[in-house]
Amino acid sequence: MSVPVAMLIGLLMGAVFGFALEKSRVFEPGIILGQMQLRNFQMLKIFLTAVTTGLVLLAVLHGLGITKLHPKATIYSADIVGGLLLGAGIALAGACPGTVMAQIGVGYRDAWFTLLGGIAGAVTFTYAEPVLKPVLLTSTTGKLTLDSVTGAPFWILALAFAALLIAGLVALERWRPWQREIGPDADGLSGAEPEPGAPQPRRWKPAA
Repeated sequence: MSVPVAMLIGLLMGAVFGFALEKSRVFEPGIILGQMQLRNFQMLKIFLTAVTTGLVLLAVLHGLGITKLHPKATIYSADIVGGLLLGAGIALAGACPGTVMAQIGVGYRDAWFTLLGGIAGAVTFTYAEPVLKPVLLTSTTGKLTLDSVTGAPFWILALAFAALLIAGLVALERWRPWQREIGPDADGLSGAEPEPGAPQPRRWKPAA
């Protein structure tokens, strides 16, 4: 694949991702904070849907021999420490690397500070990596994947996990419908009590 074709595919995929992100309202800080506080689960449902879609596509492409998998090595200390730092940053900023650009696009001025902070963090890690490598980047077991451990074909495992995720998503949606999760103002705070004198929000009611 040539570089221009790869860039074009990347731009198209980015446009589709941005469109889906905006329509799902997952880029809203209230939705993100609501997920981190376990008050709504719209963000989890969107991300699990993306994982399910990816599993199905990879199962088909890999099963037909069209593409190959290139998993990264498992590094326990870096994954745990990095995950905790990323989660703390998301909770504090109300944004993540995948949503900050959407926030800038719709006019959140404070999202520029989040973007600059992410760039500064990446630059800092680049210079600090030689010091951190002996501490965080050595506890690895190599490329550890479920198909290599079980000996089962990847496409079978991928479709099986996709089916489990679909069942979980259906149950999650029945428990917390997306109309209630987003709320009338799409701020992720639909469960909060309105202020005195404020107009009562419209409540979603299922169709008869």
